[in-house]
Amino acid sequence: MQRPPANRRLGPRAADSPGWEGAPPGDRRKRSVAMARTGEMVSQQDAIELDIDPGTVCFLIAKGRAFDAKVAPAERDEISQPGEDDMHDVLEDHGDDPVADEIRHVIDDLNDEQQAELVALIWVGRGDFDRSEWESAIAAANERHTGPSSDYIMGMPLFGDLLEEGFTALGHSCEDVGNPV
Repeated sequence: MQRPPANRRLGPRAADSPGWEGAPPGDRRKRSVAMARTGEMVSQQDAIELDIDPGTVCFLIAKGRAFDAKVAPAERDEISQPGEDDMHDVLEDHGDDPVADEIRHVIDDLNDEQQAELVALIWVGRGDFDRSEWESAIAAANERHTGPSSDYIMGMPLFGDLLEEGFTALGHSCEDVGNPV
């Protein structure tokens, strides 16, 4: 019997998780994503300055994608090729995930303003705010912060992709930082 992949992020929406009361709904995903994908490119000269280090953002984008790629552990066939199971183990979520620990540690080490920027970047990437509403996004993130930012962020499906969308919408690129993802 084949099990569907379990994704721990398919439960309640991240906006409903502890730590972020009244987070903006995800149904406005139109402005920044459209801007990033339609070719209306923002030059680096027009990039909005961030308090958070761009290298840290790029690190979290890469680690976020690795974290989102995890699937539930699968039952192994009794007849498998040597080494085959080891390849699958990398993608399985066993609860003691070093990638999750790394992400949590980096986010928790940020100051409150940087954590708010990180959440605001994700909201821009999700389309809840656009580039022109950047200050409002940060203000909303600060107002709604009630618990660990790492729990809120890691509870969002595809947070690495959303973070990159927001980062790009504000005129930044991991390639410019020297850290292509």
